[in-house]
Amino acid sequence: MSGQPPGWPRRRFSQAISEGDGISVIPLVRGPLEERAREAEDAGAEALAVELPDDVAALRPATGLPLVLHAGVPGEGTLRAARAAGADACVLAFGELAGEGTLLEELAGVAQSLGLDWALAVRSEEELEQALERLDPEIVALRARGDDGAEEALERMLDLLPDVPAGKLVVAEANAPSREQVLELERAGVDGVLLTAELASWSLGELTGRV
Repeated sequence: MSGQPPGWPRRRFSQAISEGDGISVIPLVRGPLEERAREAEDAGAEALAVELPDDVAALRPATGLPLVLHAGVPGEGTLRAARAAGADACVLAFGELAGEGTLLEELAGVAQSLGLDWALAVRSEEELEQALERLDPEIVALRARGDDGAEEALERMLDLLPDVPAGKLVVAEANAPSREQVLELERAGVDGVLLTAELASWSLGELTGRV
């Protein structure tokens, strides 16, 4: 495509979570970005999640891993800025965007046209059903509700999983799961776990099985 940054994309997000052995772990990177990215890559991360287009710009020269814009996407400008910086994917939150007229569909269309993989995050059976009807996303992100504890969040995601049609890629968003919970999600058919809390490199190594 014209206008792509040099070498972009190095590795597609959808390929990263669908290929290889086992479940993919995608940590959210904060703080000293390049240092955290190196630690995550050494610990076996398959992709990195970031909060801002500026984070993408800071990390793109430092890593070949896919970069996922995870924070809220308020409009088209944010997607274009992230894409221009070298982002590979974004997460669109159904609950935040679905009630804003056709904004959800518009942002999904922009992401598609820019060459970004996009995941649609849902928190309930109702959101999942509506998301499939409105957009039929290739990647579904299962997101805990704000009042869910760790165990409740895991149970909710496992309950939602059978309602995701076959052939979809599934990412579970989790705060600080245990290795056992990650393996349980893997056995249930989840392709990736996106960590929404920053973990120490040794903890991340435990989740990926490197430690």
